Amino acid sequence: MNETTHLTFETAGVPIKAWTRGVPFESEAEAQLRRLASLPFLHKWVAVMPDVHAGKGATVGSVIATSGAIIPAAVGVDIGCGMIAVETTLTASHLPDDLKEIRSAIEAAVPHGRTNGGAPGDRGAWGDAPERVQKAWALLAPAYEAIVKENPTIGRGTSIGHLGTLGTGNHFIEVCLDERDHVWFMLHSGSRGVGNRIGSHFIDLAKKDMKRWFINLPDADLAYIPDGSETFGSYWRALAWAQEFARTNRALMMEATIMAARKTGLLPPFELVNEAVNCHHNYVSKEHHFGKDVWVTRKGAVRAGEGELGIIPGSMGAKSFIVRGLGNRESFCSCSHGAGRKMSRAAAKRAFTLEDHARMTAGIECRKDEDVIDETPGAYKSIDDVMEAQRDLVEVVRTLRQVVCVKG
Repeated sequence: MNETTHLTFETAGVPIKAWTRGVPFESEAEAQLRRLASLPFLHKWVAVMPDVHAGKGATVGSVIATSGAIIPAAVGVDIGCGMIAVETTLTASHLPDDLKEIRSAIEAAVPHGRTNGGAPGDRGAWGDAPERVQKAWALLAPAYEAIVKENPTIGRGTSIGHLGTLGTGNHFIEVCLDERDHVWFMLHSGSRGVGNRIGSHFIDLAKKDMKRWFINLPDADLAYIPDGSETFGSYWRALAWAQEFARTNRALMMEATIMAARKTGLLPPFELVNEAVNCHHNYVSKEHHFGKDVWVTRKGAVRAGEGELGIIPGSMGAKSFIVRGLGNRESFCSCSHGAGRKMSRAAAKRAFTLEDHARMTAGIECRKDEDVIDETPGAYKSIDDVMEAQRDLVEVVRTLRQVVCVKG
């Protein structure tokens, strides 16, 4: 393993260990992390990844080990959000010169975006879910019904209608080439509307409990649910289910993407190489670190245990990486989940023009309209700098560059 690359910040609570050498670390994010570090149930320290930036409720790019409680807002509402990627036997020479038809086929096969405020007719949801989605939902439905029975408000929205759909924002589907010109399919999404409802419901419950117990926190979003409480059991069951929904969601979209590419008739017959890498980067798991079983919340971070494969995407005009974890204990065996934003969506829309976006995504078959300006590459940190800052957390297995990008 390479030499340690992190910085240590002392706080009024546990220390902060940050893998941020050579990358922007905004003062707002640091302040948010210092408030988090003051909580009494954190284990050892807070680990901060190089894609760190301030987030709603908790800092994106943080790894939090806790004993005796979970902070729902630190998990967030996009529960189980993550990546899946699969290598194929195709090479660059098999791709057509014009990739627009392949992008259109993927867009037609996978519901994406959001219209009608998410009401019936929303283009980002199934009107009538296909059979393969119905079969997957049949496996998820019993546990979901039990969750809704305990927490009825969670059932007030789309469930099966979002299974196998992309969503909006920074979620995407890409066709990529690695450094050998092998073709990969890769996508990014999570638990969609149902995960949002689960997260929002328990964030609200935690905040109400803090008020009822007269617990004053440095930030209301740090409201927590104590392990062993009735609410905790309900939250953990819902959380684990949402993470499984997210993993299934990605697998279904990958299947639909590959089917759509094959049906265009523009590609020769091809097979998939090895198993897909399917990893969360917004989730909680029970793990053993420094002599203790703890709850590890990764908010915009990927598990990078020794030998474990993960995915670190860049922006829609930058490189992405398939990585292998080095098992660095100081980071709670974690790494970044991407490049990380260096400016807000509103700031990006003010800073960049359509001409800027077209220049930064030159050679990539993707949307070039105003609605994706907030996702333009210039809004993100340099993925090369991010990777250099975490060279003792992961090693690069493959370097990918996208040639097709579908945005929600």
